[in-house]
Amino acid sequence: MDAKTAILARARDAISRSQQGRPVREIPRDYIRQGEHAPGSDPVVADMVEKLEDYSAKVVEAREEAQVADAIDAFLVDQGARSVVVPAGLPEAYKEAAARGGRTMREDSREEPVPTLELNEIDAVVTCSRVSISLSGTICLDGEPDQGRRAITLVPDTHVVVIERGMIMPTVPQAVDVLGQHPTRPTTWIAGGSATSDIELVRVNGVHGPRNLRVVIAH
Repeated sequence: MDAKTAILARARDAISRSQQGRPVREIPRDYIRQGEHAPGSDPVVADMVEKLEDYSAKVVEAREEAQVADAIDAFLVDQGARSVVVPAGLPEAYKEAAARGGRTMREDSREEPVPTLELNEIDAVVTCSRVSISLSGTICLDGEPDQGRRAITLVPDTHVVVIERGMIMPTVPQAVDVLGQHPTRPTTWIAGGSATSDIELVRVNGVHGPRNLRVVIAH
């Protein structure tokens, strides 16, 4: 039996059981929840960096809050950003870094959101993150105050995101377990800068999100 036949057979069985009032068989959830290395370990971080750079993201590591702030500033300078939006709950040191050099900084929150048309005129966004996955080089946001509304991470051309070393998980199920602690939060999964290609494989950047992803790994 091929995979398609097996999937359709299960679907028909589930529909039949539902119509007959019989309980649907429990779906197995015995996913692998432990990688070869521990979360945040050197091999896991190295794998995360490799995957991010393969997606054309730029990555730096920083050991102290001041170094993280300096890295944020350096990325914004490198991108030529003159305006930045930040979530209201971003740490103050990171907000100060976003506003260095006379950059215009705007705070965004659900209570006082920056209008979408105005977001389109802002060069960059700076946020934190909830958890990351080294296997796929994916960064997950869950809409908390230090990460903000999804709109601010989709409209500006550059996203500078701070990820915590200890929250870099080797596998997807481990990251889903973290996000599952608060299942009602909206999640955004990021794997590199936004890009797509047409039928002729012509690559276009920035179609449905920031073209540029800049990552600071905080120790």
